[in-house]
Amino acid sequence: MNEIILNIYLVINDGLISELRAKSYEIDGNDDEKIKYLKSFAEKDFEYAKIFDAPTDNYGKKMSYKNFYKLEKQGMQFQLFEQIFEYFQVPDNPLVCITPVVDGKIIAEKI
Repeated sequence: MNEIILNIYLVINDGLISELRAKSYEIDGNDDEKIKYLKSFAEKDFEYAKIFDAPTDNYGKKMSYKNFYKLEKQGMQFQLFEQIFEYFQVPDNPLVCITPVVDGKIIAEKI
């Protein structure tokens, strides 16, 4: 069954998330195949990914990667991607691959 899956990028500069980016695909296969597919395009997709605003607090301050990591440990990081999910019209619990880009360097896991 075809499913919309996403490569999502956390662009981190000086410890702060400065923007989010995302690229979508609609493909068939099991979850392992889809993750492998996303990882294989992680470095190439970054340049062409749609840019989204970085998460901020109530005062407009950008989120640190440290705070993102805390949310991730609690399984709450997906709240930050709502604008991305709406833009690409993905269903609940989409399959995503999150790749940090730290000070201009893509930290993509090699397959």
